Amino acid sequence: MSKEIRQLAAIMFADMEGYTAMMQEDEQRAKGLRDRYRKVLDESILEYHGIILQHYGDGTLVMFGSAVDAVRSAERIQRRCTEEPVVPLRIGIHVGDIAYDQDGIYGDSVNVASRIESLSVPGAVLFSGKVHDEIRNRPDLPARNLGKYQLKNVDQPMDIYALATGNLTVPDSSELSSPKASLAHSVAVLPFVNMSTDPENEYFSDGITEELINALVRVKGLRVTSRTSSFAFKGRNEDIREIGRRLNVSTVLEGSVRKAGRRIRVTAQLINTSDGYHVFSEVYDRDLEDIFAVQDEISRRIANLLRERFLAEGQPLVQPRTTNMEAYNLYLKGMHYWNQWSPPAMRQALLLFENALELEPDFALAYSGIASTHLYLGATGQVRPALSYPKARAAAEEALRLDPDLPESHIAIADLRLFEEWNWEGARRSLDRALELSPGSAHAHHSNSLYFIAMGDAAATKRELEIAVELDPLSPSIIQALGYAYLINGEVDRAFQLYWKLLEFDPTYRGAYGALGWASLVKGDVDEAIRHFEKFQSLTSDKTHGRAGLGYAYAMAGRMEDAEECLHLLHEREQREPDVSLDVDFVAMYAGLGDIDRAFDYLEKAVESRLGSLIFLRANPAWSRLHKDPRFNQLLARMGLPLMTAEECERVCICDPADQ
Repeated sequence: MSKEIRQLAAIMFADMEGYTAMMQEDEQRAKGLRDRYRKVLDESILEYHGIILQHYGDGTLVMFGSAVDAVRSAERIQRRCTEEPVVPLRIGIHVGDIAYDQDGIYGDSVNVASRIESLSVPGAVLFSGKVHDEIRNRPDLPARNLGKYQLKNVDQPMDIYALATGNLTVPDSSELSSPKASLAHSVAVLPFVNMSTDPENEYFSDGITEELINALVRVKGLRVTSRTSSFAFKGRNEDIREIGRRLNVSTVLEGSVRKAGRRIRVTAQLINTSDGYHVFSEVYDRDLEDIFAVQDEISRRIANLLRERFLAEGQPLVQPRTTNMEAYNLYLKGMHYWNQWSPPAMRQALLLFENALELEPDFALAYSGIASTHLYLGATGQVRPALSYPKARAAAEEALRLDPDLPESHIAIADLRLFEEWNWEGARRSLDRALELSPGSAHAHHSNSLYFIAMGDAAATKRELEIAVELDPLSPSIIQALGYAYLINGEVDRAFQLYWKLLEFDPTYRGAYGALGWASLVKGDVDEAIRHFEKFQSLTSDKTHGRAGLGYAYAMAGRMEDAEECLHLLHEREQREPDVSLDVDFVAMYAGLGDIDRAFDYLEKAVESRLGSLIFLRANPAWSRLHKDPRFNQLLARMGLPLMTAEECERVCICDPADQ
């Protein structure tokens, strides 16, 4: 009879993804990769005092005396396995009580480590909250919380972390699609269906959906998919389980709205994405004036069902923002246009918000909408910032005076302090308040990343955008921003992965081609960059648009006549569109052409006019030829920003062909 030994230990599971399919395609290659992985494993485990308890096919079970040793060993293994020839390895770690004898190892901790490994992706090291508790004070082992997951055959949801060192993969929650786990305490609110006879009431059902999302993101501990990703499923009759997989949520709220005169009927169903089970299904027949109470009732019901700790009684999630239902209807119509994200729609939204204020002069939400609209028009160059930003500030400040707890207004103030005032401390305070009021807002985390870009904190920029992508996994603008964050962190291949992912969503998404162009230049592939920039330009509506990146790439390739033609077209646009500021385009063009003095002339003009895009000054690869010039740090100092370091200059730059 074997003697059983019990002890506290760290358990690591490692497994090659797709090994069976590899064996069928190329048995010799598959076995070669497995042997390479086992050799790396043996060396690392010996160094960190681990014991191999069992090999099973392409996987291995290992025991360590400490969580720190287990994580360090896993980091070394993955670092080696991501070198050529790459081994697609997944690793999961947990710490707890185990029992083992000559026949094997037992205990819940072994099961948990196995579940975490199955949740992982190639190139990543995932581990439980217990492991994180052991390594949290180790600066060489940074980790990112991926959320709370319900693992199969594990009683309580567990926090899952990813090791975030070097080039290790840090997956976002949408990539963790194992059938053995689901993200606990998470919900996506799908667009409520308009059941009214008047199709014009579509804005009302969309508005209720958005209000429910805004209410739920204020609940700490509850992960709520943002509007962009939820509305991607509007009008599409897709299986709830597939929606849950795409958005990586454990529940989905769907419903309908019927509006007839002053009466409304709202139906709502909360559904588990794992099995399609209805957690609740209810109908609310009310007067239109009760719409805020209905929204609050639904929000509280969901929050209470999904949270471990119930909300305090008498603490409404939805505050009645106005008693004037006509003004509220106009606001919802305005948001319907605002969310179309086009200049004509924005101008229509602005008109509707102003009409709402005519009916209700103290309507804070309408002021918040006006602030956001003027910010959009100024930031996209549709209106000169000198005209749009003061209007945005006045509206945001009035919204905050009327309602100090509107997160959108705090974000608007933060953006103004970043883009126009260069008031970095003030922006930090406004962002902190917005995140306090709405911790689950992808918009707030996205804006927070802009602050860190300005400060030159590339790691914090990436962290904030990874959170934003978790909250809004189908948002093109946020995915593109995360790709940019990877680029400025020197993780060029990961940036490429995200840009190609954007084109899988939408092959005509223009921003992805521009991003691929700059990433290709950083990688040193000028011909590929030209192809991407040419596609980017072809998707514009005018031959004079989208020329700066293309001209830069032509210059890098030595095609100077083509580059000069781009410069000529840029000047032509400047004459034709005097209300649009093109200073930063000229900076990029002249930097590409090697005319550094002219580039600085335009950069000076941009600083004098306080162009908002200058917050990207230190992180824009197009301007890398300017970074080492003393005038560059002088401009940063005038803006009150930290000076550029030598390490920062080298992290993301476009190599000068003369230096190659």
